Amino acid sequence: MSIKNSPDERILYFDCYSGISGDMTLGALIDGGLEVKRLREVLGGLKLGGYSLEAEKVKRGGIAGTRALVRLDGSPPVERNLADITGLIENSDLPLPVREKSTAVFRRLAEAEAAVHGIPVEKVHFHEVGAVDAIVDIVGTASALFLLEIDRIYCSPLPAAGGEVQSAHGRLPLPAPATLELLAKRKAPVKGCAGEFEMVTPTGAAIVTTLADSFGPMPAFNIEAVGYGAGTIDPGYPNFLRLISGIRHLSEPAYEEEVVIIETNIDDQNPEVFGYLMEKLFETGALDVFFTPVQMKKNRPAVQLSVLAAPEKAGLLQEIIFYETSTLGLRMTTARKIMRSRDSIAVQTEWGTVRIKYSSVADEKSPLHFAPEYEDCRQIARKSGLPLKEVYRLAADLFRSGPK
Repeated sequence: MSIKNSPDERILYFDCYSGISGDMTLGALIDGGLEVKRLREVLGGLKLGGYSLEAEKVKRGGIAGTRALVRLDGSPPVERNLADITGLIENSDLPLPVREKSTAVFRRLAEAEAAVHGIPVEKVHFHEVGAVDAIVDIVGTASALFLLEIDRIYCSPLPAAGGEVQSAHGRLPLPAPATLELLAKRKAPVKGCAGEFEMVTPTGAAIVTTLADSFGPMPAFNIEAVGYGAGTIDPGYPNFLRLISGIRHLSEPAYEEEVVIIETNIDDQNPEVFGYLMEKLFETGALDVFFTPVQMKKNRPAVQLSVLAAPEKAGLLQEIIFYETSTLGLRMTTARKIMRSRDSIAVQTEWGTVRIKYSSVADEKSPLHFAPEYEDCRQIARKSGLPLKEVYRLAADLFRSGPK
């Protein structure tokens, strides 16, 4: 979760209709307007020799785009482990955000390789992804995001093609095992396709599963630039990664986070169970739980259970729903939850304290919103004998007259 204090937010959307790799990402960022000269200047802080970064215009299926090329000087390839690569990055002159993002991508990649091969992370030795060109792709991507001042990244579902690919470990099925491990760890959405080549590489998967805030359809924002990054293979159609960038105007500071919505319809449950179920779901970490009366097929009345949760809590909450109810199936979707920034203050009455939540942003276009805590007001109503609505009014008056 993050807080945004600017009226604008720079958005980058990864449209991976034909897959993603490290060089496709770099090519699309350059094609979208990033100057290669500026990118080379930042990459110079890596203190990694033996290569040059070039960009060439190409066509794929009648559409023009950019292919990023890391040309090597012929030096023997160096096999590196995670400590070697993170040491190279941490001891560089790269900007701190670039170092942090690059290290995070490589760390996630190492964890995926370790899981696939059944070895500790520190024992992973990179082959393809430890080469100079892959290091430039990952660090170059992090450098480009820094130069473009990207605030938030979204990504489309990823294509899952069949076939095989040659690797340092021999022939591997597609999607490559490390790629699948990366996507599974993030629970990233995929869609099957008829391609017979590697559409999503481990490097590309590591980039989006590490850096993307969420996966799904394109969010609402004002588009400013589109970049097409060419894949190595020309299959006869536009084999590009398309990056779409622009601005989302925020009327006020807002918190935003990815959430999971779990739903099910229940028509054969003792209604007394629902109150207990709600308590257990909240105790386990649900952000919100609510029930909606619905009419199902054959005119059967039912209750729709809706649970809002952080993605990491979804598994535990699913287990509780299956255990405590009669349902045999759940629906689960992801969404972006946007909240006004908020603060809390306590006001003192002669019968005790009332906590009040309020929006910390208010101007002529955005009036002040606030709400006294129900439990505090309920206790004071019982203690004082005042009507609950009068306690709410008293707390509101104290809040309006006090300092914020």
